[in-house]
Amino acid sequence: MESEGAKRMEQTAEALYIQMFGSFQMRYGEKPLTREKRRDTYFLSLMQILLHHARTGVGRDDLEDALIGDREVENRHQALQTIIYKAKRKLKSMGLPEANYIFLEKGIYYWTPEIPVKEDAAEFDRLYEQAVGTDNEEERFLLYREAIYTYKGEFLSAYAGVMWAGAEARRYRAMFYECVQQAARILRKNQDWYGLEKLGRYASMTAPFSDWESLIMEALVENRQYEEAKQFYADTVDSYLKERGITPSSKIMEMMERLGRQMRHSYKVLDQIQAELTEKSEESQGGYLCTYPVFCGIYQVISRMMERGGQSVYLMLCTIVDGKGNPMKEGKRLNELSARLGEAIIGSVRHGDIVNQYGNGQFLVLLINTTRENCSVVERRINQKFIAEGQRTGVRYHVNSVICEA
Repeated sequence: MESEGAKRMEQTAEALYIQMFGSFQMRYGEKPLTREKRRDTYFLSLMQILLHHARTGVGRDDLEDALIGDREVENRHQALQTIIYKAKRKLKSMGLPEANYIFLEKGIYYWTPEIPVKEDAAEFDRLYEQAVGTDNEEERFLLYREAIYTYKGEFLSAYAGVMWAGAEARRYRAMFYECVQQAARILRKNQDWYGLEKLGRYASMTAPFSDWESLIMEALVENRQYEEAKQFYADTVDSYLKERGITPSSKIMEMMERLGRQMRHSYKVLDQIQAELTEKSEESQGGYLCTYPVFCGIYQVISRMMERGGQSVYLMLCTIVDGKGNPMKEGKRLNELSARLGEAIIGSVRHGDIVNQYGNGQFLVLLINTTRENCSVVERRINQKFIAEGQRTGVRYHVNSVICEA
């Protein structure tokens, strides 16, 4: 229970501002305090757990577990006291006003009430609890929205391996999910599609690859922004494949189906339509590079055409491998190699062949009206353009016939 004196101090003293969402930051007034490098992990860990529990305090045993863990030390209490002593000296050297910054009372360590703490995570908790507790829908939406914009990313994202921080990160992630869902429900009810699109874009930027793109798709479709929806869908599928090697969820796929059902073009004469469909000459050099959804559509059409016979089509998967023959997974070097491989493939296949960058370091190629022997010729052409002298990385090829060979 806080005393009236402590409350008055909090109202008049300069506050210590703490950012827990995304990167950890400390600021006193206008002065940033966390420019230090992460060498002093004890100090940063102590500040994080203590300031996050500034009002309730942290039990001595819990603090020792969080800071010392399983390390072999002779006296855990003495080790903790040393960490706190050094932290107090550091806080003073940072320019905080003189105070007994950290004190022990009945087995619990507290942060001093003389320097009030304003923490983004605590503010998120407050907004969430108020939103859940109100019956006024307009007020509830405003509280949810404010909570959503308070969440700037995972709680202590760089410290996900720390047990208490990981547990809090999961709790806040679930709360953020509920806030977005509830806010989206109200926007949907009010048919505020621009608001829903804005919400979806913020949520997908803050929590990437969490299917919030489905809100953007829904808003674009409901707002009849069909061309934007098609482009967004293609970009989203490519992004999921390149960054995560997976396709988006069924939510986004369902939105795409709705888009197809709702989309209607205004009347145009055939010549105008054909002009829109015709590929620009400057874009038609080498193989046809397309997004994964377009690639899927072309593959399915070709499969149907092959039922009539007369053509031989092969699907080739090109994967960048390291010097030991293992697929490369990530990194700046892989990004550079992927760009080079894409250029090599486009320049090595024929005008009517179809190319898609399936993931980072992987490409799919549809080789139209060719033979398996010619697939080997294409592989050699790609290698000649891609592999430089002394280069250790290479390309692994897998080739299947679109129709099973007899």
